[in-house]
Amino acid sequence: MSIEVGSKVQGKVTGITHFGAFVELPNGKTGLVHISEVADSYVKDINEVLTVGQEVTVKVLNVENDGKIGLSIKKAVDRPVSERPERPAGERFSRGPRPGGPGQGGPRGGGGPRGGGPRGGGRREQRREPETFDTLMSKFLKDSDERLSTLKRQTDSKRGGRGAKRG
Repeated sequence: MSIEVGSKVQGKVTGITHFGAFVELPNGKTGLVHISEVADSYVKDINEVLTVGQEVTVKVLNVENDGKIGLSIKKAVDRPVSERPERPAGERFSRGPRPGGPGQGGPRGGGGPRGGGPRGGGRREQRREPETFDTLMSKFLKDSDERLSTLKRQTDSKRGGRGAKRG
């Protein structure tokens, strides 16, 4: 029996580490269930969820060329769509307003309708095409260079200028 990605198989936990559990599969091969794939909720100590010798149903996530097999216990459990927790639209990782964000007047702020920032002036934003990786990378590099030069200038001024030695 060959192990195929996406298949669900029964296995036996043969070892537990701080990062996951090793599961022996029916064909004698061993795969790893990473600690993040053990349960739907956060698992601090894997020993609280699994024990050596326990029979588990796992789903094969990937099989690498060197023989490593990635497994998941939480994805092997069939759950109806209604049981899955829904995320509110537009609030993927939102935990409230970030300090210094747009409209906050912080280092990145100044935006908003009357803030005089990039979004101010009452202009309508035009629809833009999705940016390519190259344009995003060039913007990042430009921003990064500007930040580094500002940091270098501030550091040099604290040291007393270019190459000034302390006496």
